[in-house]
Amino acid sequence: MKQLKTRLSALVMALVLLVSLAPAAAADDTSDGLEQTAQIQAQTAMEYGGATSVQYALWKDGEIVLTGSAGVYSLTENRLLTDDILYGAGSISKVYTAAAMMLLVEDGKVDLDEPVTTYLPDFTMADERYQNITVRMLLNHSSGLMGSAGPGSFLFADGEYDATDDLLERLSTQTLQADPGAYSVYSNDSFSLAQLVIEAASGMDFGDFLAQEIAEPLGLESTFVPSDDFDTSRLAKAYLTTGETRALPPETLAVYGCGGIYATASDLAAFGGALTGEALLSEESLTAMATNEAVKGMWPEDSEDDALAYGLGWDNVHMFPFNQNGIQALVKGGDTLAYHAGLVVLPEYDMACAVMSSGGVSTYNQASAANILIAALAEEGVTVETTAALDEAAPAAMPAELMDYSGAYGTSTTVGRVDVSADGVLTLDLAGTQQQLTYREDATFRDADNFALLKFVEEENGQVYLFQKSYGYVPGWAVFPTASYVLERLPDYEADPEALAAWQARDGKFYLQVNERYSSALYPFSSVFAGLSFQGLPEGAEGYLLNNQIVDANTAVPALQIPGTGSRDSGTVEFTTIDGVEYILLNGAIYMDSAAVPAISAAESSVCTVQGQESARWYQVGSAAGKTMTVEVPEDAMFTVYDANLQMVASSWIYGDTAVTLPEGGWIVFAAEDTAQFTITMA
Repeated sequence: MKQLKTRLSALVMALVLLVSLAPAAAADDTSDGLEQTAQIQAQTAMEYGGATSVQYALWKDGEIVLTGSAGVYSLTENRLLTDDILYGAGSISKVYTAAAMMLLVEDGKVDLDEPVTTYLPDFTMADERYQNITVRMLLNHSSGLMGSAGPGSFLFADGEYDATDDLLERLSTQTLQADPGAYSVYSNDSFSLAQLVIEAASGMDFGDFLAQEIAEPLGLESTFVPSDDFDTSRLAKAYLTTGETRALPPETLAVYGCGGIYATASDLAAFGGALTGEALLSEESLTAMATNEAVKGMWPEDSEDDALAYGLGWDNVHMFPFNQNGIQALVKGGDTLAYHAGLVVLPEYDMACAVMSSGGVSTYNQASAANILIAALAEEGVTVETTAALDEAAPAAMPAELMDYSGAYGTSTTVGRVDVSADGVLTLDLAGTQQQLTYREDATFRDADNFALLKFVEEENGQVYLFQKSYGYVPGWAVFPTASYVLERLPDYEADPEALAAWQARDGKFYLQVNERYSSALYPFSSVFAGLSFQGLPEGAEGYLLNNQIVDANTAVPALQIPGTGSRDSGTVEFTTIDGVEYILLNGAIYMDSAAVPAISAAESSVCTVQGQESARWYQVGSAAGKTMTVEVPEDAMFTVYDANLQMVASSWIYGDTAVTLPEGGWIVFAAEDTAQFTITMA
């Protein structure tokens, strides 16, 4: 399978078909008291997600009525996991951003349907359609922006840096993946751009606006951004891998409006609770935020139970299974590299629940929050019932024309093959897994257990999509529904033979990022490597790099348009050569050909000079393998060492390492804020 490994694995969309998760240790707990139910939910989310700790809070009728936690604050420190421990809210920050924007709308300082350029006159792109992007489109993910631009967003122990400072510069060279407003696909950059609109319209830094206009009026005393002055030891400890006992430094997202807010579960639940009435916003603003914006653009018809139904800031404005019971539930999840969170709000019942964790998965936290709310409703005599099964459909003879839908299908992260045979069997070959479904009388293809269905949809844009509907579940705990376009057929395309040959000549090469900030979280998570492989390319995908069409010897442009998350974080891939060295350019990130990286000196002493954060210096371990390297590290600088499998084995910034035995076939990177010199000793 042809792929380009870039950025954060946490952002990769996984196609889930025919999956039933194993049952949890916790059984059905509907007969338990609310407090016991909440504790079981926290424990279950922690166990499934592999979290170190989980904290939860339930808000009802104006106050926090229930709090609790599971796990430990730290794997090595003797400190209680109390209600005042902080977690990263991740992308739930987007709801704060949407609320902040609505405050400015109410003050007459912002009009949702005005172009972004009205408030940011310096905002330009290499695509004239950018002038049609409105503020509303930023908040409902329909701006058409590629997704996530540039380095320096995910950091550790670097709270003063603001990655939005050069956002306009980075966007100025980008094109759009679709017409503004055409469809909603998850976009981090849209909310970073919204942060800049808020700052321009209010005349305040986003953190100050959050504190003065949201946190203080609502009495949220444990809500912060990384640049705030607060006790960072309150942040729950997070770890790089399972089994690692050395805690990571405090995680500091440098894109506050997109994902950088910290809070306790109590503060997060109270913020959600404020959106059930007019404590913060008018009823008109609350209604606008809770309106299904996604269906205004291209969106599947049968999507009622899907996990996504974008409002303004919200992931879903009619969350399953509440939607099946006539109850509106607003939900937003948040995932950083260290923290994960879920917020579910029931406006008509004046309830909100937040579940946050160190490690884990936001989807599980959302499920636990929903179950706590279901138990709280039960105490009031309100029953939430769940129907999580597909309607029956008998096998039938398939129309022969459906065979024409066979071909290569993909997303922004994967490509595979769909084949339809004359006997009505659809074979999906994706990510090394092959599955077969048979044709039914309702024009769908289903698995033998009627667990999932697929069908082809020709959209108004002329493209063919594969729609999936299924109900993944953990027996006795939660249901995870899907009703969305999961793949798009790659449009027929024939690349220039010479251009294609130039790309294929790079097969198997890998590249190293040279412009990531020294404090970046991408270093410990090994996300500074990019590679190309054309092995296992499915028939029909010739001329493509994942969803990118190869247009010349050095450029491949996105070709797919999938609402929801399918074309999330797309980007034009470009190659350029500087001083004889080949580089990849992708959404502001710059990667150099690893073949041009020199071996580090094995001499007893040497120096390495770094010319600022735009020029990290890489070395191969080479003949220094087995030697102990000791480094004198300047201020605001770091070095990191990787083994031959590109896994981090030492880091001065993350773990305070100053010496390391160099691994065979490994790699070393030095980075700094400004020009800096590292003194190196080999023993």
